[in-house]
Amino acid sequence: MGSSESKMVFVATSDLSGLVRGKSFPISEWEKRSVRGVGWTPTNVQITCFDTIAESPFGSLGDLALVPDAATRFQMGGSGHALDIALGDIQSLEGEPWDFCTRSIARRALRELHELSGVTVLSAFEHEFQLKDAPVRAGDSFGLKGFRDAQAWAEALIGELDRTGCKPDTFMKEYGPSQYEITNKPATGLVSADNAVILRILTDDVLRRFGVASSFSPILDPAGVGNGVHIHFSFVDDHGVPLTHDASDPFGMSELTRHFIGGVLKYLDQIMALLAPSEISYLRLTPHRWSAAFNNLGYRDREASVRICPVSGRDKEAIARQYNFEVRAVDAAASPYLAYAALVFAGTQGLRDQIEPPSPTQEDLSLCTAEELAKRGVQRLPQSLAQALDAMDGSKMVREWFGDEFVNVYLAHKHKEIAELEGLEWQDKCNRYKEVY
Repeated sequence: MGSSESKMVFVATSDLSGLVRGKSFPISEWEKRSVRGVGWTPTNVQITCFDTIAESPFGSLGDLALVPDAATRFQMGGSGHALDIALGDIQSLEGEPWDFCTRSIARRALRELHELSGVTVLSAFEHEFQLKDAPVRAGDSFGLKGFRDAQAWAEALIGELDRTGCKPDTFMKEYGPSQYEITNKPATGLVSADNAVILRILTDDVLRRFGVASSFSPILDPAGVGNGVHIHFSFVDDHGVPLTHDASDPFGMSELTRHFIGGVLKYLDQIMALLAPSEISYLRLTPHRWSAAFNNLGYRDREASVRICPVSGRDKEAIARQYNFEVRAVDAAASPYLAYAALVFAGTQGLRDQIEPPSPTQEDLSLCTAEELAKRGVQRLPQSLAQALDAMDGSKMVREWFGDEFVNVYLAHKHKEIAELEGLEWQDKCNRYKEVY
């Protein structure tokens, strides 16, 4: 075990590939580094999930600072192997947010929503993951046996999450082979996305100490189940008063909620490359996989892109505080910050333009014709990453929200990722992503 003078702090950033990268410094330099940060290189933004470098407008030029946020600092690891980590913001040397810092983009999206409407987002990320190369228990969907197998590492993980302030909510053995689900309690604003990053860091770290390895990859087997990320949304004002529910609406949605969801659904096809950003993401986003294949609003429908969730409260106040909706078209190949920002930007646009969502669906949309769907304002989502990138490329609104330079860099990043997989069979592609996420 190193002395306190030799201990390190790791400053982390969730990058365009949704992976955590960063840099460390001696813990004794915290006061200085928490203001000045550590040096960072602009072209790092173009490191793909396969550790290749996409075409970069920065080349070898430029300097940035990765500045830790003291409010996010936590310690992971057991005795003798502990490590201090802080999530950070990438800034210019003058201290301005960098246009490609995912955390800064999410913060800006939340600020714009609040400036427009006085609304603060209360949200939670729900994650599914699988164990890599673990023996499969037959007949154990949502089962006790698989839960019991996981109990030791699950309790250790929940304990570490709790110590970070990333409060866990539920944990269960999921439907798929060696598949589990873990949820966080809701948090305000940017903290929710911070918690999603922390959860992924700690899951990998804790499970490895127990001799098992997790994968949050969108799908491990083309014929198997997918691993989704469901982001739950509700809204409060500056005094904490809930704004999401309206008892007079047939489905419980306030006007604010309707217009926010309307924006999300109108622009969903154009932000899919940020929500489901891997080639294999689109194997999961197909009908009858309990994921999302259409830009529809569903009433308690687990195949809807946006789902109105059930509440268990019996009085008006309890219902108003519980009422929420979830976006189901997201996976963990996405940076939580970019997925969050894209949804908040789209929802904010829905408020500006007072966009009404399509009526909630309660049937199998895969049985409807394109004409029937069009009459209801519903369409099939992109069916490949290439299609999603094309939709993003041609989107006036996405370019307005994120900036032309960001969109162009992101497109180059993802096209390089696609090129790395060229010629591979789908199972081989799944295997590549399985080891990364």
